[in-house]
Amino acid sequence: MSEETTSVEKKKQPVVSREVLIPFIMVTALFSLWGFANDITNPMVAAFKKILLISNFESSLVQFAFYGGYCVMAIPAAIFIKRYSYKSGILLGLVLYSAAALFFPIAGHMMAFWAFLLAYFVMTCGLSFLETTSNPYILAMGDESTSTQRLNLAQSFNPMGSLMGMWVASNFILNKLFIVVPEGTPAEEEAARLALSASDPQKWTEVQQFDLSVLQVPYFTIGLVVLAVLVIFIFAKLPKAQADDDKTLHLIPTVKRLVKNKKYIEGVVAQAFYVGAQIMCWTFIIQYAASELDMPQAVAQNHNIIAMIVFCSSRFVCTFLLKFVSPGGLLGTLSVVALALITGVIFIPGMLGLYCLMATSACMSLMFPTIYGIALKGLGDDAKLGASGLIMAIGGGCLMPPMQAWIMDKADFDLGFMMLSSVRVSFLLPWVCFIVIAIYGFRTHMLHQD
Repeated sequence: MSEETTSVEKKKQPVVSREVLIPFIMVTALFSLWGFANDITNPMVAAFKKILLISNFESSLVQFAFYGGYCVMAIPAAIFIKRYSYKSGILLGLVLYSAAALFFPIAGHMMAFWAFLLAYFVMTCGLSFLETTSNPYILAMGDESTSTQRLNLAQSFNPMGSLMGMWVASNFILNKLFIVVPEGTPAEEEAARLALSASDPQKWTEVQQFDLSVLQVPYFTIGLVVLAVLVIFIFAKLPKAQADDDKTLHLIPTVKRLVKNKKYIEGVVAQAFYVGAQIMCWTFIIQYAASELDMPQAVAQNHNIIAMIVFCSSRFVCTFLLKFVSPGGLLGTLSVVALALITGVIFIPGMLGLYCLMATSACMSLMFPTIYGIALKGLGDDAKLGASGLIMAIGGGCLMPPMQAWIMDKADFDLGFMMLSSVRVSFLLPWVCFIVIAIYGFRTHMLHQD
């Protein structure tokens, strides 16, 4: 009888209680802010390639610098919030985010690619603080039995920021870049830019200055917005989490416990492969559409926006489904569907292949918060340092896109029975990533009962 009573009490636990509703909304708003930064930046790989006339691999260094900040700063961020508080971590993250965004006009004036890369790196050092802080903070804002649902709910607002970032990139950056050949294909535009850089260097410099000035404005604007959010959080009263009371840093014992936790370690690996897959699918949708369909960059980015709408809608659907099904089981099932879709991206030509790439976003919507929630469940105070490992895993987004870009720069592949463009072949990398995620999902479902 007591077991039935306990079961009923768990079912009655609210995902978000009234006592923490306002703080929950405030912290959830941060998910949109870093979503904006992530997805205004993905299309910049194509933009910098066009502006600076560099290879796919060189332009992908934007992602290397952007996601490299997560690798470097995740553990220091965890140590910082352990020593101080969740609120302190949020404040420092907002400071770094705004400072980097406000630096963009300086980088543009310098006309130096390395200056932009530095700005992206500093920006994600700030985002690393925000994510390392906000994710476990959301988990701590209520009963552990509803923690995965609560994080999925908060993460549902991340793609809204992402959608805004994509829309701004399409309409206020890619669509505003100088056009050398009106109505020309992407290949014709690139050839014309190369010809202009060789025949009239002064005119080409003016074109570059114009394009870089277009790029600066959205980043400077979001810098001002983040600065305003920083002021709000300075004066806001946020509830203390239970873990905030213990300031003692048990670094080595905590690391030992985490290393011995198979579910956690496997989660870090799965998260690295998931982020790599996500960034590759969203970054190179532009290159796929341009190469396979002769689609202008701004139009290709609009298809990416549709994919993000699918992602956002699916996130709410998956959050609802988690009330009835195992997180690990749903994660594994969606990974298998994603595998099938990426197979279509590789082997099916034309618009149908592009639709397969867009549809993959529906499968990815559940993955990040679910892997995160499964890996941290039951860790208690170890979740602060554990969260840093999962945020550091976002570094998969700094390593895999350059690898995919390197494949894209190769010649077409002859499979004997058919020719495949290097762009289509490059999507073998996210295909492998989804295999790893599927294994983690089904393993946690069967072995860890999650």
